[in-house]
This record gives sequence, structure tokens and C-alpha cells, in this order.
Amino acid sequence: MELHEQKLCAFWFKSLHVITHLLLVMNFFLPTTIARSFGNETDRIALLKFKESIASDPHGLLNSWNDSLHFCNWHGISCGSRHQRVVALNLSHSDLHGTISRYTGNLSFLRSIDLGNNSFSGNIPQQLDHLFRLRYLNVSHNMMERGIPVNLTSCPELSHIDLWSNRLTGTIPPDLGSLMKLVLIGLEYNKLTGGIPPSLGNLSSIRMLGLTSNNLVGNVPEEIGRLRSLSYFAVGDNKLSGMIPPSLFNISSMESFSLGYNNLQGSIPPAIGLDMPHLLEMFVGRNELFGQIPSSFSNASLFRSLDIGRNNFVGQVPKCFGELPDLQWLDASNNNLGSFSANDLDFITSLVNCSKLDTLDMGDNNFGGVLPNSVANLSTQLTGLFFGGNQISGVIPETLENLNSLIALGLEENLFRGAIRTSIAKLQKLQFLALTGNRFSGRIPSSIGNLTQLYHLDLSGNDLEGNIPPSIGNCQYLQELNISNNRLSGDIPLQVIGLSSLVSLYLSQNSLTGSLPMEVGKLKNIYVLDISENNFTGEIPEVIGGCLSLELLFLQGNLFQGMIPSSLASLKGLQYLDLSRNNLSGQIPKDIQRLTLLLYLNLSFNNLEGEVPRGGAFRNKSATSLVGNSKLCVDGISEFQLPACPIRKKRKFKLKFTILLVAGCSLVLAVLLTLYWRRKLRKKPLALDSSINFLPEVSYKTLHQATGGFSPSTLIGSGGFGSVYKGILDQVENSVVAIKVINLQQRGASKSFTAECNALRNIRHRNLVKIFTCCSSMDYNGTEFKALVFEYMSNGSLEEWLHRENRSMSLTLLQRLNIVVDVASALCYLHDHCEPPIIHCDMKPSNVLLDDNMVAHVGDFGLARLISTTTVSSQTQSSTIGIKGTIGYAAPEYASGVEASRQGDVYSYGILVLEMFSGRRPTDEMFKDGLKLHDFVKMALPGRLVQIVDAALLATLEETAPTATAGNEVNYMRRGHNNEIEAEEENRDYENLSKMDTRVWKCIHSIFEIGLACSEESPKNRMCMEDVLRDLHRIQIAYIGVVINRERTRR
Repeated sequence: MELHEQKLCAFWFKSLHVITHLLLVMNFFLPTTIARSFGNETDRIALLKFKESIASDPHGLLNSWNDSLHFCNWHGISCGSRHQRVVALNLSHSDLHGTISRYTGNLSFLRSIDLGNNSFSGNIPQQLDHLFRLRYLNVSHNMMERGIPVNLTSCPELSHIDLWSNRLTGTIPPDLGSLMKLVLIGLEYNKLTGGIPPSLGNLSSIRMLGLTSNNLVGNVPEEIGRLRSLSYFAVGDNKLSGMIPPSLFNISSMESFSLGYNNLQGSIPPAIGLDMPHLLEMFVGRNELFGQIPSSFSNASLFRSLDIGRNNFVGQVPKCFGELPDLQWLDASNNNLGSFSANDLDFITSLVNCSKLDTLDMGDNNFGGVLPNSVANLSTQLTGLFFGGNQISGVIPETLENLNSLIALGLEENLFRGAIRTSIAKLQKLQFLALTGNRFSGRIPSSIGNLTQLYHLDLSGNDLEGNIPPSIGNCQYLQELNISNNRLSGDIPLQVIGLSSLVSLYLSQNSLTGSLPMEVGKLKNIYVLDISENNFTGEIPEVIGGCLSLELLFLQGNLFQGMIPSSLASLKGLQYLDLSRNNLSGQIPKDIQRLTLLLYLNLSFNNLEGEVPRGGAFRNKSATSLVGNSKLCVDGISEFQLPACPIRKKRKFKLKFTILLVAGCSLVLAVLLTLYWRRKLRKKPLALDSSINFLPEVSYKTLHQATGGFSPSTLIGSGGFGSVYKGILDQVENSVVAIKVINLQQRGASKSFTAECNALRNIRHRNLVKIFTCCSSMDYNGTEFKALVFEYMSNGSLEEWLHRENRSMSLTLLQRLNIVVDVASALCYLHDHCEPPIIHCDMKPSNVLLDDNMVAHVGDFGLARLISTTTVSSQTQSSTIGIKGTIGYAAPEYASGVEASRQGDVYSYGILVLEMFSGRRPTDEMFKDGLKLHDFVKMALPGRLVQIVDAALLATLEETAPTATAGNEVNYMRRGHNNEIEAEEENRDYENLSKMDTRVWKCIHSIFEIGLACSEESPKNRMCMEDVLRDLHRIQIAYIGVVINRERTRR
């Protein structure tokens, strides 16, 4: 019993000891557990608040941000292993739209924020100053506005601040100079003002300082020269002035040095290569620098790019560049180099050692001497060679043909003589050839037609003779041809004048003869045609009115005869017209006064007669010359000092008599026709409406049979005013047609039917859907039936192509460009070439149809409104349907009851263009709270172009892109610099840019600009369709050069 009690006491003693120990352990850990729980909850709430600030997450990347997962497992979130607190937020390249939540400042353990390459807007939250552990901040390539937060200085651990390509304003905070751990500051491509703070010179650890493309003013601070670790310094494209601090050239760690496009002064120190031995590239062009080019560049053994163009450098080009085996780019153009002496070009021989040389530009200097034969031994990779604007003499070395990679050769404005060598045709990749302003003689070699990739050929201002080689017609991509001011003779070859790719053609000041061929009408894209000062005869062909892009037409100083073609009035964009000093006769076409853009008109010294028109350019004597036409007269215009036109009473009497006679006959005929039709309508009650009797009749039975009884299987679309069926009509040669059955239950549908028929009655345009016939009858139930029969479009609507689920068959850039041109052409015709003008009222992708050849046709005039230029009558009454257009595409002024207008159509067209190239409908969910498609695109340009381009279009561009040859400046700046917690930075946008010709992006950017200009909020600020069409034609032609380059790269 006693033993049992002892054991029991021992048990309780041990138990108490264990319990006490457990209590002590719990007491030790309880505060930490509670704190950790509280901290985790703070992070979770902060992240959910961040998610609430996201307006659009098109890829659903934040769908995982819910309570089914611990927040450490959410997409883009990294946590520390010890405390399970958020240490990294990485949502770069996620296409997110919204603002950056101020609750981000509650993530107190955060060390890295990477939100680059998204569409965040608003300001950078001030609350980031709570993040005292923050090391890496990347909000580049977004739409952030306002200023850089001053209180970032509360984050002492910051090493990277990357705010490149936003819309930031204000000044650079001087307090950034107190963040002593900074390694990178990227503020390029913003709207920052003020000066560069001298305090940045305190950042002893900084390696990259990028301030390019802002509005910075003042000097480059001397203090920047203290940054001994600096390897990248870019302040180009600002408004900086003053002397470049000499201390900058003593930073031995410097690799990339960019100060171009400013107003800086100073010289490059003689010891540049010794003081900057690691220098790779220097861009100081377009400043006010002076002095000589140092020979010490050769000490920077890895040096590859130098741009000192457009400065005031003097002296000789040193031969030291030949000691740089990696040299790729050397631009010393527009300086005062050389002394017009024989040894000026000796440096060329030394460059033979630069096997990677791609571009050599020495244009517009003072070089004399002859081009040495060693030029042919330059790098076989050389694509650009420019020596124009010097006084180089002699002949072009025949061995120049060895440079078989040349794309551009500029030797213009020199003293070259002799014949143009036939061997130049061996430069098969040549796209740009400028030999103007020399002393070349002999004939233009016919072999020049072998340069099939040419888009620019300028041989003007020489002593060339003989005929124009017809072989030039083989250059199917030729856009600019200038062979003016020579001694050429003979006719214009049909192969040349028929080159539809031509944008400008200069043949003036030669001795050319013959007539202007009818093939001139094929020049649909030409905007400058100058054949003045020759010996052309015959009449000016009427087909010249088909050159709708013409802006400058010079035919003066020839022997043209006959009348001025009335078709010139079709050239709505014409600004300069000179027909002086010919033998033209007859009257001045009155429609020329309709050329509202005409700035200069010269019809002097011809044999013109009759009354001078009163409107347009004829109102401005300073812009119009009519002297030397003795038979011209004026009626009330005294400025031209021409005699008054005689008043012919007999003619007036005859005119009145004729008018009365015609009016009487018309009245009698109208009465007879009325009686006839009344009689016929009694006999045939199902005839067509009187308002559409111009169309051939088709019965309900015919349409019923053509569609299999309007079977649902033949239904191909429906809209607000009816359904569209696919059918086969025997009356139209078994053609497949589209039959639009009007929904007469819809308010205004009957009116829509009449308006649409009248709108289409006289329309004939390749980009408008052709109407075959219509029907106004009764169906088998005795119900009123109305239908339109259109041409069937096999490739469906643009809407289907843009937003189809299967993106493997997407529209290419060229197809999209052609479509926007087609649609613009159709609207231009409706607005400016129809009487009365026609307003479409519902321009959207579903109303753009594509035929077998992917040519766009605008259809559905159900809301078309005819603008009458005369008093409204029964014949000119226009449709007044209530809602004008579709939500998202309708002009904003329509909401307040404004009448339909051309400007309203332009707005809808602009939205269509933005949708085509962004891939986003104007009604997408992301467009709310005042954000519109127009604003979305506008805020992204120019810095974030790649992000807003339709992903399907990007895919087609990448498939056809040439292989990247070198990274751009952006990639260089960020290459090899990761943050301390290994958050990866992939600059996807600029990788895409480096893979494709930059001209592609210029093309896309220009199209977006047109879309924005068309969709301006205020109608008066929008473009007119004629201007749109002209600009689009230019973009279309420019894109040809891109296609050429792509094919060259593939080969």
C-alpha cells in the first residue's frame, strides 16, 4: 500500500513537471504565433485589395487569388520560408488594367515589385514609402501619370527604380540622391521636366542612369562625373544645353554613352579611348560639338558604334577606326570633316579590317579626292554606304559590285563623272540608289532594271542622254523615280508610266517627246507627277483623273493641246496644278473650282477662252495665274485684269425658251406616265413600290425557292432591321446571293427599306456591296414582305475574322491594311462623290464583308441617311431612324440628338480601325468607368505600342519576322542585371521589336494615329475621309519596302 502511494506521487510529480514545461513552451511561442497570424492576415487583405483595383485581367491570372489557396501559392506571389510573408510581387507582362492599390504599402516584408509591361494607370502610391525592405521597383511600360513619389527615399534598400515608358510628369526628385544602394534608375520615355538633379552624383553604386526622351532642360551636372561605377548613361532626346562636363569622359567603367539630340557643346577629349577603355557605343549626334575626332578610340578595343553626325567636327577622319574589329556603325555625316583635298578619303582603306561594319555614313562633309578602289573591300556585311554632299570626283570603282549586301547607296551631290556602270546591277539587294547632282554622262544602263528591289532611284541633275530604259518597269517596288534635269529623249516607256507602285515621278527638264500615255491612269498611289519642261504633244488624257492620290501635278512647258480634261476635278487632294506654257484651248472646266485644297493654279500662256470660274482658287489672284490667254473673260472678278464677258441677249432668250419647252414636255410626259402606272397598278397589285421602280422586279416566290423556304440552314446573319439568308437566284446567272429580309415589325423598317434602296440606286464602287434587285410584295400568308438581294461575300464579315475562336487563321498586317484602305475608299465615295452625299450611320466590323480575294465591301445601308443639298422633297427625303448606329461605334454627339453627319461616320470608322489593330471591341468589359477604346490606345502610344497590338496580329508578324541581329539599347541597358531575390526581367515587348523591321512598327503606329484622329471626341477635330484615304495610301506604299526587306532577309 505504501509502495503504491509512492509510485502514485512520483507519477503526479512527473506529470506536473511535463505540464509546467509545456506551459512554459506555450508561453514562449504564443506572442510569435499570434503576431505571425496577424501579419499573414494583413498580407492577405492587402493582396485582395490589390486585386480589387484591377479593372481587367483578360488572361485570368488572378483567378487563383481566393481562399481556396494560401496566398503564398497565388499567381505572382513569393513568400519568405521563415515567416510566410509576401516578399515578391511579380505580375509583369500580364496585360492587367487598373490602378496600383495603396494597400500595397501594407506588404511590409515586400522586397520586389515587378508590374512592368501592363496597363496600370493613375499615380504611383505614396504608401510605398512603408516598404522599408523594398529593393526592386519596376513599373515600366505602363500608363502611370503624375510625379515620381518623393518619399521613395523612405525605402533605403532600393537598388532598382525602373519607371521607363510611362506618362510621368513633374521633376526628378533630388532626394533620390540619398538612396545610396541604387544600381539602376530608368526614367526614359516619360514627360519629365526640369533639370537633372546634381544630387544624383552621390549615388556611388549606380551603374545605369537612363533619362532619354523627356523634356529635361539645363546642363548635365558636373557631379555625374563622380559616378565611378556608371556603365550606362543616356540623356538623349531632351533639351539639355551647355558644355558637357569633362569629368564625364573620365568614367572608366562607361560602356554606353548617349547624349544625342540636345543642344550640348564641347569636344571629345583626345584620350577618350584611354579614359573609357570599356566603351562600346557613343551617340552624341545632333548637338553643337566641335573639334577633331580623337585617334584614341582604337584603345577601346570592343567599340562598335559611333554617331557624331550633325555637329561641327573638323579635320580628317582618323585611321584608328580600322583597328576596331567589332565596329558596326560609323556616322560622321553633316560635319565639316575633310578639306576638299586628295587625301581626305585615305581612312577608307583602314576600314577594310572592320569585318562587321554595317553602316558607313560620311555624307555632307568637305571630302575631296576620288573614291579609292579599296571601298570595294569593305565588309561584305555592309548594308548602307553614304558619301553624298561632298566634292568627291572621278569614277565609281567598278569593283563596287563586291559589296553585294548593300541595301542603300548614296553618292549624290558630288563630282562623279563618266558612265553609270552596268555592273551596278549586280547589287541585287539594293533598295535605295541616289546618284543625283553629279556629272554622269552616257545612257542609263538597261541593266538597272535588274535591281528589282529598288524603291528609290534618283539620277537627276546629270548629263544622261538617250531613252528611258523600259527595263525600269521591272522594278515593281519602285516608289520614287527621279530622272529630271538630264538630256533624255524619246517617249515615256509604257512599262515605266504604268508602274502602279510609284508615289513620285519626276521627268522634268529633259527633251522627252510623244504623248502622255493612257497608262498614266494606273498610277493610283502617285502624289507627285512632274513632266514639265519637255516636248510632250497631244492631249492630256482624261484618265489622269484616276490618279486620286495626286497632290502636285506639273505639266508646264510642253506642247500639250486640246481642252483641259474635266476629270482633273476628281483629284480632290490636288494642291499644286501647273498647265502653263502649252497650247491648251477651250474653256476652263468649271468643276476645277471645286478643288478646295488647291493652293497654286497656273494656266497662263495657253489659248483658253470663255468665262473664268468664280469659286475655289479663282477667288485668290495671288494663287492663280491666267495671263497670256487673250480670249478669257470675267464676270465680276476684276483682280485678273481680264475683259468682262459680253452679255448675249439672244442667247438668254433662247435659253429661256429652251427651259420652258423642256419643262412643258416634261409635264406632259409626267401626266402620261402617271396615268399609265395607275392603270398598271390596278391590274397588278404586287408590283414594286413606286419609290423603287428603278430596280428589276423579283417575286416572293423566287426568293422563297432560292432559300429553301427561308430555311434556318441558309441564315447567315441578322441585324436590327432584318435577317440575311444565303440563296441562289436563276435570274442572276445562278449566282449565290445574300437576301436581306426586312423585319417590318421593327419601328422604321419600312422607311429603312425605302431609304436603303434609294441610297444604292446609283452607287457603283468596288468597295460597296452590289445590290442586284429587291422585292416588295406579299408572302404566302398575305403579309407585307420586303427584301433586298445583294452580292454574296464568301469570306464573311470582318467581325468574324477579328474575333473568331480559332486564331490560327488570322488577318495579316497587309490584309488589315488593305481592308482599312478599302473601307476608307468606300466612305470617301459615299461622302464626297455621291449626289446627294450619303451617311452610312452604322459603320462597324459586321457591316464590312470580304469577297474571295479578301477585298472589303461596305454593306448594310439600313440606317443610311441622305443629306439633301436642296429643299427636302418627296424625291430627296432621307431616312430619319431614331438611333444612329451601334453602341460603341456611334459618335458621342448622337446621344444628344445631333443629326447624322460625315463626322459621325468618321468616328465609327476610327473605332473600327482601332479595333482591327488592337483586337479589342469598344464594348469589352475592360472599358468602363469612363475608359474607352480611344483612350486605351492613346495612353499607350508611343512607348507601349506592342502591348496594345492584337495578339493574333503579333503572331503573324513574328512568323514573318527576320532573325534578330542585335539587341537594342533597352535590352543592353537591362542585360545581366537581376535583382537580389532573382526576380526575372524579360523585356518581351522589345524582344519583339528587335525581331521585326522597325518600319513595321512605324506603319502600325501610323495606323493607330489615324484611328485616334478619326475618333476624337469633338467632331471638328476629326479627319475627313479624303485625308484618311490619302494618308493610308502612303502607309500602304511604305509597307512595300518592309515586304522587300523581309524577302531579302529570308533569302
